[in-house]
Amino acid sequence: MIMNKLTFYLIFFAALVGGFLYFALQGYDFSRSKLAVINAEIPEFNFVNQNNQPITKRQVEGKVYVAEYFFTTCKGICPKMNANMRRVYDTYKHEEQFLIVSHTCMPETDSIPLLKAYEKQMIQGKLLRKEDGSYTFGELMTQTPDSNKNWHFVTGDKQELYFLARKGYMIDNGKPDTTQHINEQFIHTQFFALVDKMGRVRGIYDGLISDEVDKMMLDIRELLSEKVTSTRFVGGFNNNPS
Repeated sequence: MIMNKLTFYLIFFAALVGGFLYFALQGYDFSRSKLAVINAEIPEFNFVNQNNQPITKRQVEGKVYVAEYFFTTCKGICPKMNANMRRVYDTYKHEEQFLIVSHTCMPETDSIPLLKAYEKQMIQGKLLRKEDGSYTFGELMTQTPDSNKNWHFVTGDKQELYFLARKGYMIDNGKPDTTQHINEQFIHTQFFALVDKMGRVRGIYDGLISDEVDKMMLDIRELLSEKVTSTRFVGGFNNNPS
């Protein structure tokens, strides 16, 4: 009699645990990337791109994207960074769930027409590999490029742009003087931030180092393969997918 009761309780407990796990893990993708979550929530943002179209947090939801900062007249690190970013674009330009968002760090000068002209240089410039393995841009290609639907060059309020770099993407480790006016501040960072479909930063990479960009491109593929349709229970237990 005691054994029957014990068996009953064991079966009941197993069924209870099994039912909980079924509902908790329903829609959960066990093959998802092991990349750690660096920042679980990116602040809201509202910018416009080179086509004068709004780019907001809502519009990038459900997509994997890379974020960076640049300015159109930069002759130093920006061309090198964006030559590497062009490699990323060429690899994923037909992927509907992937975007690149390049933020100007000089919105006071980078107007929408300037961003549009810069887009042409980035998309149509011939990509050349140098002897040291790095990349650069050559002359503009004569053939008409594919329509660009993935690479957005955005501008907006400077304070919002800088806040996003520092508190959202975590790619500016400079500590601005709190007494310094926003108009006097300047972000110049070579780092790329990789954001997953749930709006979480999952990787930070040096945009000047080809090997790191190669690693980022592999990580992009992993994040594109993630199919987390529900964070019910599981997301509440642990924000880190590893």
